[in-house]
Amino acid sequence: MALWIQITPGSDEPIYVQIVEQVGEAIAKGQLAVGDKLPPVRKLAAELVINPNTAARAYTILEQSGLVTTKTGSGTFVADPKLRSKDTTDINILSERMDTLIARSLNLGMEPEDIISMFKGRLAKFAKTKKSER
Repeated sequence: MALWIQITPGSDEPIYVQIVEQVGEAIAKGQLAVGDKLPPVRKLAAELVINPNTAARAYTILEQSGLVTTKTGSGTFVADPKLRSKDTTDINILSERMDTLIARSLNLGMEPEDIISMFKGRLAKFAKTKKSER
């Protein structure tokens, strides 16, 4: 797998969070498919020039969220979505993030129809990318 993760060292967001979000987005878009192997922690750390503990922390969070599975001695792989549990906590966090986005949009003066249209457009991009990867 070619390295496609881009980190921003000076960002307010911790590096491990940047990795988690980018891997999660790649899975959602279908750029990473079920069974795809992620680079080993040490290789990822070396290529991103980060501490291996940072890469390991990102992988741990991805595994806890059910996006990847680690097989000892074999590596870390994208998990099958059918085997992922729908965690109530994750759904609540997602709802809170959506509330924040809605509030920001309304504060910018956007109309509800425009917010819905924007959301549908963004969702379509993910769905389209995922279908074209199959």
